Amino acid sequence: MQRKSSTSSKKRLESTWPGNQLPHFLNYLRIECGLADNTIMAYERDLTRFSQYCRKQKCHDPSHVSLLFLQGFTKSLVEQHLSTSTIARHVSAVKMFLKYHVLSGNLKDDICAELDSPKTMQKLPRVLDKKRTLNLLTSLDEKDPYYVRDRALLELLYATGMRASEVSNITVGDLNFQIGYLRCIGKGQKERIIPINKTALALLKTYLDDLRPSLLKKKPTKNVFLSRTGEALNRIEVWRIVQRAAKQAGLVGKVTPHTLRHCFGSHLLQGGADLRSVQEMLGHADVSTTQIYTHVDQEHLRAVHKQFHPRG
Repeated sequence: MQRKSSTSSKKRLESTWPGNQLPHFLNYLRIECGLADNTIMAYERDLTRFSQYCRKQKCHDPSHVSLLFLQGFTKSLVEQHLSTSTIARHVSAVKMFLKYHVLSGNLKDDICAELDSPKTMQKLPRVLDKKRTLNLLTSLDEKDPYYVRDRALLELLYATGMRASEVSNITVGDLNFQIGYLRCIGKGQKERIIPINKTALALLKTYLDDLRPSLLKKKPTKNVFLSRTGEALNRIEVWRIVQRAAKQAGLVGKVTPHTLRHCFGSHLLQGGADLRSVQEMLGHADVSTTQIYTHVDQEHLRAVHKQFHPRG
């Protein structure tokens, strides 16, 4: 009897704030804010940790949250030896959650304006030079039964700068071979149009004509890139294809689909493309996100200067 009472008490405790408001908040992010599923999952993970802290501190009402309470939560994250960027992400999630309560009328004042997020160092993305990028794109074994698919995938990632999740979701109807562009649905369900170069177009056409029909296996799948079972390639499988190509190219260090996205942005700017156009093709909401590639370009120039200047 005692165990049953304890279990019942635990369930009641878990149903109180903030846990009982989390599903409503996630629906708000999905429906009204239009955030991507992966972003919403990240919010859920971070706010679950916040909910656990609230239960531990016996805080079951948003009005009981003070600046001191939030600082205590931040301190608890530090004590768990989380990285600065992870702590900053948690703080951002809590701020958004409490602002939602202000909008909902559950909180009178937004105290988050006084809560400082830990300062994170902006890391420059890894960008391969053009020679190493070409080695990556051409490293796959032509005798592999899925060579045409994988090569077309690599070329498309570099030609468009798409994320792994975006390239795995494109459909045959998103491609326009006549004009040479594709339609991409990115974060927050935002649509953008991206040109495709002739090399990627030719490989895509070969894949669609020669290999994709045999992968379909009579399944009504509209996605361009399919697995051997006829299902749409997921982002993990896209990641593995890039990893395999990087290994065969002899590239040292972490190389992912996002590496090719970074190469796309950086190489365009190095070639003279304007920042606004690159921002639009990458689907960045803020141009400041795209500006990191100008820093990468400056680092490249600094390295060239150091290597070749007689007083370098």
